[in-house]
Order: sequence, then C-alpha cells, then structure tokens
Amino acid sequence: MRRIWHRKSASLPKKEQIMIISPEQAEAFSFLHTGELKDLCCDLSLPVQGKKGQLIGRILHFLGTGELLKELSIPEISRAKNKEVYPLLPETLMLKGAYKNNLETRLFFQKLIGPHFHFTAFGQDWLQDHWIIGAPPTYQAFAHMWQAEYLRRRDTPGVPKEEWAYIRFSQKFLKNHPHVSRQGVLDAWDRERQLQKAIVNKIIQAWRLT
Repeated sequence: MRRIWHRKSASLPKKEQIMIISPEQAEAFSFLHTGELKDLCCDLSLPVQGKKGQLIGRILHFLGTGELLKELSIPEISRAKNKEVYPLLPETLMLKGAYKNNLETRLFFQKLIGPHFHFTAFGQDWLQDHWIIGAPPTYQAFAHMWQAEYLRRRDTPGVPKEEWAYIRFSQKFLKNHPHVSRQGVLDAWDRERQLQKAIVNKIIQAWRLT
C-alpha cells in the first residue's frame, strides 16, 4: 500500500514536539481508512496493531503529548491456556484465544438467543472490556447481555461511535437530503473525506515544524 505521508525520522520525537488539537481537528482522523491510519502510525514510528478507534487514539495522544499511549493489556486470567479445549457450552468462559467470531459460534448463539443473533460491535466491545478487567464472561452471560442490549437499541437506536465517520456522515446527510440517491451519498462522502484528509495532512505538516 502506498503511503500518503512522508516519514520524518525512524526515532520518536522529543517531548517538546507536541501540539494542541481541537475536537474538530481530532474528528478529521475518523474519516481516514484503517489502512491509512496504520500508514500514519508507521510514519510516526507508532505501533500499527489495533482497531480504528485504537489507532486514532494512539495518534492523537502522541501528537498531543509526544509520548506513546500506554494501552491496557489483557491479563492471563482472560486468556485461553495452550492445548486446553473450551467447548461451546453456556457455562464455558469466553476467553481470548479460544473465542472465535465464526459460523459455529454464531449458530450456537442463535440457539441460546434466537435466529436474530448476529455479531455486533457492542458485543465485541463488551467482551473486550471484560477481558481487560480480568472478568471473562460465560457464553450464557454474554447471551443475556446481547439480548438485553439488542432490545434496548431496537427501541432506542444508539449513536454511532466517533470513529464510524461514514455512518454518522450518511445519517446526517440523508436527514438534510432525504431524496438523494445512494450514489449521491457516496459522492458527498468522498468529497467530505478528501476535505478531512486535507485537514489531517495540515495537522501532520504543522507537527513536523514543531
């Protein structure tokens, strides 16, 4: 993949190389694709693993402090042990390394919850949070949580995450332009994304001059 930023140096910048980023400027990073964010992390000599929200947080923290963000790690109690079998049963713990988002797991949850079950971001976030605090849930506990949250969101739609820029943009755009075609939304999104990418480029260029 071709990078869109030029590397400043292979080493981390000095701590005085920091800048103040406004909420509007920070939001611009959410318009970048995950691959673009990873390229930017690489150019800033930052770790490139993680989801989109983690990448954005890592970059913003670094630009604002000049330091690497100390990220939470998953403790051993939340991790599967080597060579140990964890069957798909209601009472089995969902452990990092054993749990999989695959067809078998989806069918299992559909038996516990119903045919409407599907993998969701809120489910993954809930599971990740429990792993981090060292309280891995059972499959049954996850099923109870998922069904309750599904019903709540069905009655009261949730707000998209900050990093879900396309969803937030399209919802707002369709509200203001209810008769626009899908292609019209995509064209408007592409124009907005280019504008936001330009903002990010200016932020990076300003950082390089600090």
